[in-house]
Amino acid sequence: MTDIQEMSVRQLHKAPGEDTLWACVEAFQNERFRTVSGLPYSYHLKIGRRGVYTKELFVDRREKSKSITWKTVMQAFEAVRQEKKERPLIARPKALGDVRGISYIYPIFYRIGLIDVPEKFGQNMEEEEPDK
Repeated sequence: MTDIQEMSVRQLHKAPGEDTLWACVEAFQNERFRTVSGLPYSYHLKIGRRGVYTKELFVDRREKSKSITWKTVMQAFEAVRQEKKERPLIARPKALGDVRGISYIYPIFYRIGLIDVPEKFGQNMEEEEPDK
């Protein structure tokens, strides 16, 4: 993790909320993630007319990017918060909500320490070490 990523994760855990979650989403854009089945992807944010990021994640998994709205991310975040404990074990992506893009949100939440996942999923989502 970069210093900015570590700082944003610390802030999120210290004061969980929409702004601190957004800071994490910004900090982790263009990082490689893996879905629970191990498929690689990354996401990026676009800069809008006012020169700030739009609140939409564009997932680069295939030729055509999928977009995930901020509202969808927040719905999943609220599902985590309803668990009322730090880093709850979430058995599968759809346990956070049956919404578009949840298979991409789940690994992000795992990486930033919002949730814990079953061991088999955690192994699949871990980034492979680059060849030395």
